[in-house]
Amino acid sequence: MKVSAALSTGELLHCPGLRPGEAARLQRQLARARRGGNRRARVKVRIARVKTREADRRKDWIEKTSTGLARRYDLIRVEDINILGMTRSARGTVEMPGRNVRRKAGLNRSILGSGWGCLVHRLEQKAPGRVEKVPAFYTSQRCSACGHTAPGNRESQAVFRCVACGHTANADVNAAVNIAAGRAVTARGGTASAVPVNREPQHRAPPLVDV
Repeated sequence: MKVSAALSTGELLHCPGLRPGEAARLQRQLARARRGGNRRARVKVRIARVKTREADRRKDWIEKTSTGLARRYDLIRVEDINILGMTRSARGTVEMPGRNVRRKAGLNRSILGSGWGCLVHRLEQKAPGRVEKVPAFYTSQRCSACGHTAPGNRESQAVFRCVACGHTANADVNAAVNIAAGRAVTARGGTASAVPVNREPQHRAPPLVDV
């Protein structure tokens, strides 16, 4: 995961994690240590401290980010995603083993490390009544400029290029603009109102926290 959250303003937010090599060296030491030995126990304690440090950094980022968004915007729309489903284990069963298990496990750790669920939860607490969840279906494939929806619009994880009008943008920001507008995209590319149509207009444009 390159981006933890994207705003419709174009801002890309990154949740701080561990620095490169901060935990890798300890993991190598753990792999070499004899099971049941004192050295292995000491390495486990050090790994636990590193994980606590990572969790503290993530919590601090969530608190600062949610406070900033709640203060800056009257209305905040977020992507309504099933984090539990997205991070379900790919290991499978003995009869039907999973595929790319190691890669999926790494993706799961990255998603959970971004703190999406906690960020939305804190936003709802700090901006009560001002957080709306918009269905995520096809928002990453819909062009925020012309509305054309197609799988081919999403060139890569980071690049969006509309095959109809040529609009180019960061893929996460493009999805953010769709969600900030409250657009629930249908399979046919049309849109349906994701929020009550009689809502009072806001003074400032809502951002997306694309999580």
